[in-house]
Amino acid sequence: MKSLNTQSTVYNDKVVRQFAIMSVVWGVVGMLVGVICAAQLTWPELNLGIAWLSYGRLRPLHTNAVIFAFGGSALFATAYYIVQRTCQVRLFSDKLAAFTFWGWQAVIVAAAITLPLGLNSSKEYAELEWPIDVLITLVWLAFAVVFFGTVGTRRVRHIYVANWFYGAYIIAIALLHVVNNAELPVGWFKSYSAYAGVQDAMVQWWYGHNAVGFFLTAGFLGMMYYYIPKQAGRPVYSYRLSIVHFWALIFTYMWAGPHHLHYTALPDWTQSVGMVFSLILLAPSWGGMINGIMTLSGAWHKLRDDPILRFLIVALSFYGMSTFEGPMMSIKTVNALSHYTDWTVGHVHAGALGWVGLITMGSLYYMIPRLFGQTRMYSVKAIEVHFWVATIGIVIYIAAMWIAGVMQGLMWRAVNPDGTLTYTFVESVKATFPFYVLRLLGGLLYLGGMCIMLWNTCKTAAAGKAAPVAIPALAAHAAPAVSPAAAPARA
Repeated sequence: MKSLNTQSTVYNDKVVRQFAIMSVVWGVVGMLVGVICAAQLTWPELNLGIAWLSYGRLRPLHTNAVIFAFGGSALFATAYYIVQRTCQVRLFSDKLAAFTFWGWQAVIVAAAITLPLGLNSSKEYAELEWPIDVLITLVWLAFAVVFFGTVGTRRVRHIYVANWFYGAYIIAIALLHVVNNAELPVGWFKSYSAYAGVQDAMVQWWYGHNAVGFFLTAGFLGMMYYYIPKQAGRPVYSYRLSIVHFWALIFTYMWAGPHHLHYTALPDWTQSVGMVFSLILLAPSWGGMINGIMTLSGAWHKLRDDPILRFLIVALSFYGMSTFEGPMMSIKTVNALSHYTDWTVGHVHAGALGWVGLITMGSLYYMIPRLFGQTRMYSVKAIEVHFWVATIGIVIYIAAMWIAGVMQGLMWRAVNPDGTLTYTFVESVKATFPFYVLRLLGGLLYLGGMCIMLWNTCKTAAAGKAAPVAIPALAAHAAPAVSPAAAPARA
C-alpha cells in the first residue's frame, strides 16, 4: 500500500465515524425529548409552567431531533460508507464531506435553540425558519456533489442498487425542501409561506408525506440492501426485484400526499388520487420487504444468535406492517375513523421506532466496530438486551396508540337517537389516560435501549483504533458482484 498521505489509497472513514457517533448521541437526545413529551401528555403539569418546556415547543424539537439529527446523521454515515465500498473509490471531496458534517450539526444545534424559543414556521417536519433552511440547502448541495461525484468517479461499471435509493433520496429531498420552504422573510427568524390556503396545505403534505417516503424510506432501504446481505453473508434474494422495487416505489410515492387531507377543503378528486396511489404503494413496499427478508434463505439459523441480523430483519417486519397499515388508513371510510386520533400516532411510530429505528441501529452496529478496527461491538450481550428492550417498547407503544385511536374515533362519532353526541371530548381524553401511561412506558423502554447503545458505542470506540482502510486493487473495467455479499444474486 502507498503512504497513508496519498489520500487516493484509503477510504475517507473519518466523516463516517463522526456521523455514526453523532447519530447515536442525537438518538438519545431526540428520544429523551419524546419521552418528556409523552410524560406531559400524561401529566400536563410536568411542563412546570415554563414556556420553552411546553408540549407545543418540545414536540417539533422531538420530531426534528429524531428524524433529521438521529436519522439524518445515520443516512449521511451509511451513504458515505456504502458509496465508497460499492464504487471502490474514496469520497469525491474530503473538504465538502467535512462541510456536510459540521454544517448538519450546525443545523441541528440551531434547531435545538430556535424551536424551544418558539421560532417556528408552523409547517410539519419543516418548522425551521429561513436562515436555517438556507444552511440546509447548502449542506444538501454539498452532499449531492460528494455522493454523485463519488459515483461518477467509481472504478467499477455497475452501480449497486443501494446507491440508486440514496441517489433518489438526495434528489427528491432537495426538490421537496426547496419547493415547500419557498417563503418571504420579514425578519431574521420570521417568514411567511409563498403559498396560501389549501394550496399551502397541499404543498405541505406533498412535502410531508414524501419526507416519509424519501427521507424515512428510500435512504433506509439503501441501508437494507447493503447491510442485510453483508450481515447474513448472502446475496440479495432477487436483484431484478430490487430494481423493479426502486422504480415502482420512486414513481408512486410522489403522489400519495393528499391522503393527509381527506375531508378538508382540498378538491375531492385530489383526495381520491392520493388514496389510489397510496393503495398502489402497497405493492412495491411489500416487494422490497419480501426481497430483504428472503435474502436470509438458507441462513435463517443465523437469527438465533446474531442480534444485529435480528435488528435488521425485525425492522423489515415493521416496515411491512406500516406499509400495509398506511394504505389502509388512506381509504376514505377508514380515514373517517382514524383521522386526528392516536391511531395515526401509532402508525407513525410503528414506522419510526420499528422500521427506521431498528434498521438504523442494526446498520450502526455493523459499521461502528469496523470503523474502529474491531471485529465486533464491545458487548454483544448488550446488543441482545437492546434488541429485546427496544422491541418490547415498540409493541407496548403502538398497541396502546392503536387501541386509544380506535376508541377515540368511535367515541367521537357516537350519537344519541336525537342526534346529539354521546360523549364529550373531555370524556374521550379521560378514557385515553391509561393508554398514555402505556405509551410513556414503551417510550422509556425504547430510550433505555438507546442509552445501552450509546454506552456500547463509547466502549467500542475507546477500545478500538481508527485505522485507515485500504481501497482494494481493482482493474477499472472489472465488474463487481451485484451483491455486497460478494456472491451471485438470484434473479
